[in-house]
Amino acid sequence: MTSNSASAVNEPTPSASAVPMAASASASATPIPPATTLVIDPSASDQQNLNDLMAQLMSVYSVSDDEGPLTDMVEAFLRAQPHLTVRRHGDTLVASTDFGKAHRVVLAGHLDTVPVIDNFPPMWLEPGDPLIREDVAAAHPSERVIWGRGATDMKGSDAVLLFLAATLTDPKYDLTFVFYDHEEVAAEKNGLRKVVEAHPDWIVGDFAIIGEPTDCGIEGGCNGTMRFDVVAHGVAAHSARAWMGDNAIHKAAEILNQLNAHEDEAVDVDGLTYREGLNATLISGGNGTNVIPDECRVHVNYRFAPDKTLPEAKALMMGADCGAELGNGEHVATGGVFEGFGIEMKDESPSARPGMDDPLVQSLVDLVRERTGREPLAKLGWTDVARFSQLGIPAVNLGAGSPLLAHKHDEQLPETDLTLMAGILTDWLN
Repeated sequence: MTSNSASAVNEPTPSASAVPMAASASASATPIPPATTLVIDPSASDQQNLNDLMAQLMSVYSVSDDEGPLTDMVEAFLRAQPHLTVRRHGDTLVASTDFGKAHRVVLAGHLDTVPVIDNFPPMWLEPGDPLIREDVAAAHPSERVIWGRGATDMKGSDAVLLFLAATLTDPKYDLTFVFYDHEEVAAEKNGLRKVVEAHPDWIVGDFAIIGEPTDCGIEGGCNGTMRFDVVAHGVAAHSARAWMGDNAIHKAAEILNQLNAHEDEAVDVDGLTYREGLNATLISGGNGTNVIPDECRVHVNYRFAPDKTLPEAKALMMGADCGAELGNGEHVATGGVFEGFGIEMKDESPSARPGMDDPLVQSLVDLVRERTGREPLAKLGWTDVARFSQLGIPAVNLGAGSPLLAHKHDEQLPETDLTLMAGILTDWLN
């Protein structure tokens, strides 16, 4: 684990034998060697510098809990930029300009990835390589693709943000760049959350952009999410004398019936349509093959639209006065979908309204529409725009790569996505 104090002590990068290896590609694939520093070449083209930064970031293993070595490299890169003031809390970095501009824009990206699935180390793939997805090849013919864990979620956007941090030396807004750890795991570990709590003066601004993959379009706001166990209780007994007990697994059938009967909604918020979802994701019960189980737990994930606050969403699931909170154990649902069952909260994060009426947001929407022809969409997954929303900072998701490829084993990014995102933000910020 990495430390979350101001002076972090980082674990070493896993040994080669501890890191799953990538699948084989054609002879035209170019493996990317491990980088020890992040550098750009002032004499090189923007595309080459973006490719180089992307490759350097991709080459460093940074699955959640192992972000330290990559954070060290990013910190050294940012500190080499004389126009930036760099602060560090744990494995989160905040680098800011102070030009005295009238407005400040925050640009944020997480450095961690989900676990490797035979997709590390990364590779550059030449056109025609069998590892290039058909949909990617069709949209980007005759183009190189970078393949491997984190390509879309979200080292492509991180590379663009680092490029902007180095090259935007006289923007029309003051800028704050945030590179943070532990986004892909439980909210309690999230580095952005910890910085906001420990140093709220570091994260201020008039508008924020999160580099989550959006195909360089704008995805506004985000659904909220909560995870909780719904608990059915029974009485243990020998299965040969089942009438002496009360089968908790059988009782859990009603929990599943409630889930099957629930109709997920499409909700319009500020002109964007959000799809909700209520699903069981895990189930467990019993402690012996000849024992009537006295408990069964169904783990439920509720994704709710930004027309609801977190308390309102909880009330729909378990009643307004259930009392279930993170870390306070099991409580009985007093109403809602799971009335009468036990509830134990496991994770929760609020939704974020899209804030599309903000003038800064609208100016970016207009530029993205001009460059890509895309209208804003609703962000269906949860992202850290919700944290900015809680701070009163309008925020959107805009990043390189397809959101449909995030977390997939064949995660990949065509190189021109880097220049498209960089071009949009450079022109908007200058």
